[in-house]
Amino acid sequence: MAISVSLMTLDHRQHHLEGIRAGLSVVVYPLQYLVDLPFAIGGWASESLSTRTTLLNENRELHEKQLALEFKLQKFEALENENLRLRSLLQSSSRKWERVLIAELLQVDFDPFRHMVLLNKGSNDDVFEGHPLLDAHGIVGQVIHVSPLSSSAILVTDPSHATPVQVNRNGLRTLAVGTGEEEYLDIPHLPNNADIKVGDLLVTSGLGLRFPPGYPVATVSSVERDPAEPFARVQATPMAHLKRTREVLLVWPAEEGEKE
Repeated sequence: MAISVSLMTLDHRQHHLEGIRAGLSVVVYPLQYLVDLPFAIGGWASESLSTRTTLLNENRELHEKQLALEFKLQKFEALENENLRLRSLLQSSSRKWERVLIAELLQVDFDPFRHMVLLNKGSNDDVFEGHPLLDAHGIVGQVIHVSPLSSSAILVTDPSHATPVQVNRNGLRTLAVGTGEEEYLDIPHLPNNADIKVGDLLVTSGLGLRFPPGYPVATVSSVERDPAEPFARVQATPMAHLKRTREVLLVWPAEEGEKE
């Protein structure tokens, strides 16, 4: 015991045992490392798992937010497209001073023998039988039946419908008759020498007092002249987007607008 105390006193004063302690610490360090290694690995694994869980949660939240934003963006795009369509509809009647009302299509019937649509406007909105319909590109048709809250309209492509038109280039008057096909109208009873050609724009003539004059109806798509026949065979493509139209304009003739 006395010797131990003497060695400690000597080491404290002269530091003779520091080298031995340093050597022992070098030898003991790997053992300490090995002893601490499981705890270090456990702590690292726990931290990594926690970090990964946090990242997964953040990723899920970001993904959900992205989906929500994409959904809202789609809605904004739909609203923007609707706004553009409505602007186009209103601009289509800017050349005239008719009173106009936008109506939505509730139902579309493209039966080969009947081309009709159901509108969400009726007599409560002053809709009347014979009311002309337009879209942003041209004449769509006219109303044939009215109820208080809705109305039925016949399209220009219906086989029973005929639209008084004139060739915009030279004023030649004729009729555009529905064929039951969405892609074309017949232009009957034009003699072979009639001044009409492919690409001519047909507009409403105003005759018949159904459609205001000057609105696009169709463009001539084919002209066939057979010397053996008295009349040329002429077909035209409707200007209105009948397959894609979702809103139409109900148009009051100029004199009606002036009365009001």
